[in-house]
Order: sequence, then C-alpha cells, then structure tokens
Amino acid sequence: MTQYTSAMLQLYDNCIENRFEPGLTGHTLAVGYHSGQLGNAKDYSLTMCRIAAYLGEPVPLGKFLLDPQHSLQVQGWSPQELKYAKLNADGYGFAWYDDDGQPAVYVNPGPIWSDPNLPSLARALVSDLWIASVRSATEDYPVNHANTQPFVDTEFLFDHNGLIEQFHSQVRPRLVADLEPRYLPAIHGNTESEYLFAALRQLLAEDPDLSMESALAELMERVEFWADGCRSLLTIVVSDGERLYAVRHALGDEPPTLYYTVDDEAFPNAQLMASERLTESTFWQAVPEHHILILDPEEPPELLSL
Repeated sequence: MTQYTSAMLQLYDNCIENRFEPGLTGHTLAVGYHSGQLGNAKDYSLTMCRIAAYLGEPVPLGKFLLDPQHSLQVQGWSPQELKYAKLNADGYGFAWYDDDGQPAVYVNPGPIWSDPNLPSLARALVSDLWIASVRSATEDYPVNHANTQPFVDTEFLFDHNGLIEQFHSQVRPRLVADLEPRYLPAIHGNTESEYLFAALRQLLAEDPDLSMESALAELMERVEFWADGCRSLLTIVVSDGERLYAVRHALGDEPPTLYYTVDDEAFPNAQLMASERLTESTFWQAVPEHHILILDPEEPPELLSL
C-alpha cells in the first residue's frame, strides 16, 4: 500500500482545480446560480443528484431520458424527492455500450435542459442499456466535465448519488492508502464518487472470481472503515454490460431514494431503476435501505441485504 502525504494530495487537488471551466464552478449555464444555493444554507454542502437506468430491448436515448412524464430531464428542474436542494442544474450525463460492446459516455457540465446537442443525440443514439444522471453539485467540488457522472472505464459504467462528509480532509487519505498507485492517474476529478469507482475496480481486479454484488458489499464495508464516523450517503448504480446493479446504503443518515420496476407499460420487456419514479405506474417499488438490487434481462429482480 502506498502512503500519500497531505502535501502530495494537496498538489493533486491543485491540478484538479486547474481543470475547472471558468463560469461553471458553482454556477449553471442557464440560471446563473449553484443548485445548492436554493436550499437551506446549512445544507449547502449536502446536495444530491438524480439517477436513472434502463435495461431491456434497444430504445432511443430520448425514450428513456426525455419522454417519461417525470423524466430525468424533468427531475433536473422539478425533483420531487430531493432532500438537500431544489434543482439538479450542475451538469448531466449518460453512458451506454456501443456496437462493439465498449463503454461510451457523454457528459455536459451545464443543465440538461440547456444542451443544444441533446435533441439530436436523443434521436440518434439507441441502446439496450442506459445509465444517466443529473447533478446538484456539492460545495468544494467544481462544476466541470471531470466531475460530471457517469464515469466509465474499459468495462464498467458507474454512477453515485450521495456524498462522504469530510472526504478530502479525513476520508480520502485512508482510501488512497489502500488504492494501488496505477488507479490514481485515471481519476480526473476530485469527487468522492470517482474515488469510489476506482476502489470498486480494484476490488474486481484483485479477485477475478468476485461477483459485482460481492464487490459492492465489500466496498460498503471499506467505506465504513475509511469514513470512520463521517456521514456517508451511498446510492450507487453500476453495470458490467449485461446487468444493472444498485446499492442503496448510508452511514449516519437515510440513503438517497431509489426505485425499480419490471412492469411499466411505457417500457415493455424492460427493467428500470430511478431516484424518482419516471412514470405514474403503480408497479414502481422502493429499493429497501441497506440493500443491493440486481437487474438481469433473463431473471427476476434480486434484492440482497448488506
């Protein structure tokens, strides 16, 4: 294990800060303020995001991202269950697997409703698996491309809704001490989310026989050790290209909301999950707290307790 000094981590942070895009840090392109500023000032550092994911027959991006009555785009400006903010206007993104089975991602640090590229992308892109999110940025985490999810590598798609308090000052040094040096250069932003993705990839690489659900459970145990009492909100959605996996967990608070359905008439023969129900269908169910959800196109949904 490599020991990183505080000076080394601060130097790395300075490099991250130099990547931010002027006019976006702490602001949105369309409305001119940070999403968190609309909430209570004491909650400014605790803003949240919204996530949605789809697994089923190939559909255009727009059918999943834009068409539902309470789509992720609508959740950008009118979320119904967002605990610590009023808007998700600090960026958005979506990830999928291309025709060669390789992860692909598009991120934009502006609000989802302000992107002139989205209508064309929504019509042109088709996939049988989507993960997308809209962001409400946490204080001290710049609004830029590097900090905008989903994150991908050569195999996995990853999205995290939540936070780890005192991450930079207390938690990250412990996490990085357990992280192999080869994973650090691939971290381009400074969010706890990207570090969690790196830690998950390392767990899977260390044991090729480790299942994704077991790796997520192990990651939650390690976060509890690294956090050492710091409040942590840990709703995560990840894919390996065949399945969707989600964990709804928290330490010291309630975990962010997450729902799933396999019976929505708007999406026949499909399985979905979302921070807020995308439609008015009564078949949406809440993922229980401290559980892992597995969606498989050939199997019924599976819930595993942590």
